[in-house]
Amino acid sequence: MTDRRRVILESAARLIARRGVRGLRVTELAAEAGVSTALVYYYFKDRSGILRSALAFIGDRADRYTAAATDPAGAAGPAGPRALLERMLLLEFQELPEVRENSTAWGELRAHSVFDPGLRAELAAAGAAWTAEVADLLRAACPGAPGAAATAAAERLTALLEGLSVRWLSGLLPAHHARDLLRAAIEVEAGRLAPERVPVLG
Repeated sequence: MTDRRRVILESAARLIARRGVRGLRVTELAAEAGVSTALVYYYFKDRSGILRSALAFIGDRADRYTAAATDPAGAAGPAGPRALLERMLLLEFQELPEVRENSTAWGELRAHSVFDPGLRAELAAAGAAWTAEVADLLRAACPGAPGAAATAAAERLTALLEGLSVRWLSGLLPAHHARDLLRAAIEVEAGRLAPERVPVLG
C-alpha cells in the first residue's frame, strides 16, 4: 500500500468514527488527508470504493493490534488456545486512540450497512472471517467440540463483544467491567463446548 493511500484510509477511518458514514464527504476526506479530491478518486473511484476500502483497512488494523495475542510466542509468552482467545478478544478494549477509533468506525459502518446492500456483503464477509478465527481457537481449546457448536459459540462471543464495545465507547461501561463480562462469557462458552467429565467409579 502506498503512503498516500494509507493516509487517505487513516483519514477515512477517523472521519467515519467522528461523523459517521453519512458525514463522510470526499472533499473533507481530501482535506483531512492533505491530498486533492482527484487523488482520492484516483485511488478509490467513488464513495462506495472508499467505504469498502476503509472497512478492509479497519479489519487489517485490528488484525495488527491483536496479532501478538494469537502468536503463541508473542510478548505475553507462550499460552494455550483458550488464553490466546481471551487475549485476542480483550485487546478490543484497549484505551488507545487507534483501538477506540477502529471500534467506533466499525460500528458506524455496521449501522450504515442496513441501507447499503453492497457494504452489507463486505461487512458480512469480514464478520464471518472474524467468527471463523474465534471458532478455530474455541475448537483448539475444546478438542472434540462439534464444529457447528464452536461456530455458534463464536457468533455469541463476537456479538457480545460488539455490544459491550458500544457501551464502553459511549461511556456506559468501564473497560475493566467490559473485560470481566467478556471473560465470564468465554468461561461459559468454553464450559459448554468441553466434553462432559465421566465420573470415576470407586
